[in-house]
Amino acid sequence: MIRISDIIDKIYDYNPDADLDLIDRAYVFSAKVHDGQVRLSGEPYLSHPLEVAGILAELRLDVVSVAAGLLHDVIEDTHATAEEIEQMFGREVRHIVSGVTKLSTLPFSSAQAREAESIRKMLLAMADDIRVILIKLADRMHNMRTLQYHSSKVKQRKIAQETLDIYAPIASRLGIFWIKNELENIAFKYIHPEEFERIESLVAKGKEERDKYVETVKSFIRRKMDENSLHGEVLGRYKNTYSIYQKMIQQNLEFEEIYDIIAFRIILDTIPQCYEALGLVHALWKPIAKKFKDYIGMPKPNMYQSLHTTVIGPYGERMEIQIRTRDMDQVAKAGIAAHWSYKEGKTADPKTAEAFAWVQNIVENQANIKDPDEFLENVRIDLFPDDVYVFTPKGQIKSLPKGATPVDFAYAIHSEVGDQCVGAKVNGRMVPLKYQLQTGESVAVITQKGHQPSKDWLSFVKTVKARSKIRQWIKTQEKERSLTLGREMCEKAFRKVRMNFAVLSKSPEMDKVVEDFGFKNLDDLIIAVGYGKITPLQLVRKLMPKSEESDEHHTLLNRLMDKVRKKKIGSGVIVKGVDDMLVRFGKCCQPVPGDPIVGFITRGFGVTVHRAGCVNVIKANPERLIEVEWDTATREPFPVKIKIRAMDRVGLLADVAACISKAGANILSANTQTLENKAVNSFFTLEVADTEQLTQVMAGLKKIRQVIDAQRVS
Repeated sequence: MIRISDIIDKIYDYNPDADLDLIDRAYVFSAKVHDGQVRLSGEPYLSHPLEVAGILAELRLDVVSVAAGLLHDVIEDTHATAEEIEQMFGREVRHIVSGVTKLSTLPFSSAQAREAESIRKMLLAMADDIRVILIKLADRMHNMRTLQYHSSKVKQRKIAQETLDIYAPIASRLGIFWIKNELENIAFKYIHPEEFERIESLVAKGKEERDKYVETVKSFIRRKMDENSLHGEVLGRYKNTYSIYQKMIQQNLEFEEIYDIIAFRIILDTIPQCYEALGLVHALWKPIAKKFKDYIGMPKPNMYQSLHTTVIGPYGERMEIQIRTRDMDQVAKAGIAAHWSYKEGKTADPKTAEAFAWVQNIVENQANIKDPDEFLENVRIDLFPDDVYVFTPKGQIKSLPKGATPVDFAYAIHSEVGDQCVGAKVNGRMVPLKYQLQTGESVAVITQKGHQPSKDWLSFVKTVKARSKIRQWIKTQEKERSLTLGREMCEKAFRKVRMNFAVLSKSPEMDKVVEDFGFKNLDDLIIAVGYGKITPLQLVRKLMPKSEESDEHHTLLNRLMDKVRKKKIGSGVIVKGVDDMLVRFGKCCQPVPGDPIVGFITRGFGVTVHRAGCVNVIKANPERLIEVEWDTATREPFPVKIKIRAMDRVGLLADVAACISKAGANILSANTQTLENKAVNSFFTLEVADTEQLTQVMAGLKKIRQVIDAQRVS
């Protein structure tokens, strides 16, 4: 366990003038309030804040950050209050500790809603003070390092998945790559343990030979640099395990086919030396076209700078080389923390603020999103930008996610420019609006006054801002259409039971019904009918006369209800608040019992049930989503598609079929594709009872000899 003296020594090394008294007092207070508490590992709880503070000192942060790291859990896990923290350590420390504190005391309808709200709070606190997220990352880092002490495998996987989805991408956006790499590797180990061990063993297997190769390449580079009186450091490094796995999956490669398991780095003193070294490397080995990236001239949003080139190496193999200055190398290791200037009460420098502007964008884009699934999905989109850099006609650089289109570019300039976009020119030539922009292109947007966004744009835009603005416009349009449709539906339903909707809509009884349904006015209620969230029959029942003379009305209503019941099917799903709705399942995502699900109201077709993360739900207008849940009383089989990647061998298909049958699942269809490298992609449609049975099937398939991966597909 790290000691407080180790932390103080680290701080003194990089900031001899630091107020170490603040650290001492924070340590004593943390030790006092955490006294008697124990971690799952059996260690005293104090070991956790000490490790977190140690990581912050490694990032060379100011004393306020390190003190807040020592105190980050005291409000949540002890009797200490925020007022006490302010009184003893000042407003700044209290502000950061409050930002780090989770939302465990607040009531939420679901775990998903709690997670979304915790992340929303964290992002707001980040936008206010970046040190909050640096402490959260250090906290998560130590929790991941001790994840083995969680007895529940399910809990381990959940924490690891959240780390991969949210925390590792944040570390990447902040440019702190050593934290990103460690978080990814540990998370990967718990999510795909077999794959992790397989890649680790493959890397270890040829390590001796690779180490010799590294020394050979380094000696070639050093000799060339010495001949040209260029002095610098030459390093060779192994790619992290998770990055290797990602490349294998995304590009459908075998381990042996990945050329950049080892990457080389040249570190020099000045920028001109970097370009000189690049010329020497290209003179030594032939560069590969389109594999050169100049992040010195065009830095990444997280301030990362380097020259990247891929060349044909000494043995005819592809080889990646990065060239950068010492300062750039420090930024590549510590990211935004390398530019820290919070010492003595200063604020972050302009360069840091500019690099951190994406957090403000996330906060602004998510401000009005109520649905936790949509919020989390949008945050993930914002956190995974494989950026492209394009120019405005005036030469300004705009950073957009990979795959972004002229419509995304238009909305990045201004919402009105996006709404009125009718065309675009790229490098002076007209392009379709769905054209995918490439780094270095110059983009000019053509607008037309009075033009409105198109619903079709949702199928190709990549930025959250563009998607949000288009949806906002669609929502306004759909409200108007739904008001007309809802009124027609109500008039028709009321006529069938010989009641006059127009007259009743002005009555006090209708005012009471509007209130009962929780709407502000009748128009909102009618819009809900138009969307399909409320059926006209529900209104009819509420307004049906209760006297004996109304027997005829009740007879007519019962006939109408019988017709609806005949349409209804035993779906295995309950639509909350509605008992006469037709239900069907989305073929795009094929939900099965156990999946988180959501309903989408389709006019004329009732409710379509999708998996919560389905792309069609993410694109959907939130006004047309409705709560649904699995009906535990039914036990019907449901179809689901899976993909199995394996190396071909005799009896492989028979073993796969036997494994599926053993788990009690039924094969509806099967299709196999044999590739040139003897790899086999097999696609099966199975019938399963629930996600538990599906998990059992997948676990069995992954144990079959020569099977590389098995996954569910949409």
